[in-house]
Amino acid sequence: MAPTVALPLARTYVARGGAPEVRAVDVAIFERRYYGHCMACSFCGDSCCQHGVDVSVVERDRILAEADRLAPLVRAPREQWFVPGEVPDADFPGGAATRTAVVDGGCVFLRAGARGCALHAFSLSRGEDYHALKPMVSALFPVTFGDGTLLCSEELVDGTLSCTGDGPTAYAMARGELGYYFGAELVAELDAIAASRAGS
Repeated sequence: MAPTVALPLARTYVARGGAPEVRAVDVAIFERRYYGHCMACSFCGDSCCQHGVDVSVVERDRILAEADRLAPLVRAPREQWFVPGEVPDADFPGGAATRTAVVDGGCVFLRAGARGCALHAFSLSRGEDYHALKPMVSALFPVTFGDGTLLCSEELVDGTLSCTGDGPTAYAMARGELGYYFGAELVAELDAIAASRAGS
C-alpha cells in the first residue's frame, strides 16, 4: 500500500534483527485514530486477528522452538500454525516471511475462550518479554512498514478496522513498540513530527 504523504526521516533507522529499515514516515500515523486500548475493549471480538499476521522466518523459528510449551494453548497442531512456504522479503529479519494460519475464523494464536494473543499471554504468564515470541507486525499494529516507510496498516486506512475513528492516534499507541524495535532516537524524531503537526 503506497503512503499518502511520506516525510523523509533524518537518517535510516534499522530495527532489531537487521530489518526492516525505515527512511520515511507516512503522516497518516499521526492523524488516523482508533480505540487502541484493546484489552479494555468489549465490542470488537478481536476482529483485527481474523486474518492472521505476517511473520519473519526468524520469528517463526523462535515460536516453533517453544512448540512443546505453547501447544496446549494453541487451537491446532504445530504443523498447522503457519502457512506453508516462505516469501523472500527484505523487510523481514532472515530475508523471508510467512504468515500465521487462520483457524475457525481467526489467527491460530488467538486465545480460545479468552481475549488476545496466546503468544503474548503465554510470555507474560511466565514473566518473560512477549517480544521474544510475538511477531513484530502484530506488536506494531496498526502501524506497519513497507518500502522503507512507516505507515498505517491497510485496515486503519480503508475503515475495516472495527475500532477506527475515535481514540489515540496510531503513532501514540505504537510509540512504545517503535521505541523497542527502532530505538529512542527514532521516537524522538517522530515525537517532534507529531508535535509540529499537532500545532499546525
